[in-house]
Amino acid sequence: MRLDKFISQQLEISRAIAAREIRAKKITINGEVVRDTAYKVLPDDEVEYDGNPLVQQHGPRYFMLNKPQGYVCSTDDPDHPTILFFIEEPMVGKLHAAGRLDIDTTGLVLLTDDGQWSHRITSPRHHCEKTYRVGVELPIDPALVEKFATGVQLHNEKDLTKPATLEIVGPQEALLTISEGRYHQVKRMFAAVGNHVVTLHRELIGEIVLDAELAEGEYRELTEEEVASIGLPDELKQQK
Repeated sequence: MRLDKFISQQLEISRAIAAREIRAKKITINGEVVRDTAYKVLPDDEVEYDGNPLVQQHGPRYFMLNKPQGYVCSTDDPDHPTILFFIEEPMVGKLHAAGRLDIDTTGLVLLTDDGQWSHRITSPRHHCEKTYRVGVELPIDPALVEKFATGVQLHNEKDLTKPATLEIVGPQEALLTISEGRYHQVKRMFAAVGNHVVTLHRELIGEIVLDAELAEGEYRELTEEEVASIGLPDELKQQK
């Protein structure tokens, strides 16, 4: 990669400003000042800006975040802070959420710069299940377990929701697992049966569980096993 492009991505500045910084002798590569904007940065080069090392990225990146309320899952929003506020990584603007949460929903968000990987999470064709802990306004009718399993008719929707698993864990609390991602689906499913969602927290995506050691706003890299669990074909997952 050209040095000016590399610096532009690392510092999230324009190519023109990156070139100016290079010409100002602020870049060293392997301990030597480099002023050539077209210099080819090699994978093993040690690049520093003003004495601070710039880490080259080799391959895609995968993270989990424990999202708090009040943040949106966009990479840029003029009205609300985004989840990228919490991510202290180079070229953070390249990351995107693989399956968004509403601004008032908390819990597990996966971030990556691997478009194919995130597509396997969000595409209805792959049936990637997500589990939510739901707090509602009224006591939960046990009959909803069967109703959610057969499908719910949402307002202004033609088709019933796909079968969902409802586990009642308290009078007004349940775990709901769905395999599709319709707009505000969990809230609308409970609204369709006369109840109102008060709190909503995502705990699971596929086989990836929100790390209990992550406080709100904290994140970590996914393990190789967690990354691979999304990419495995369904028939291989069943053999595990």
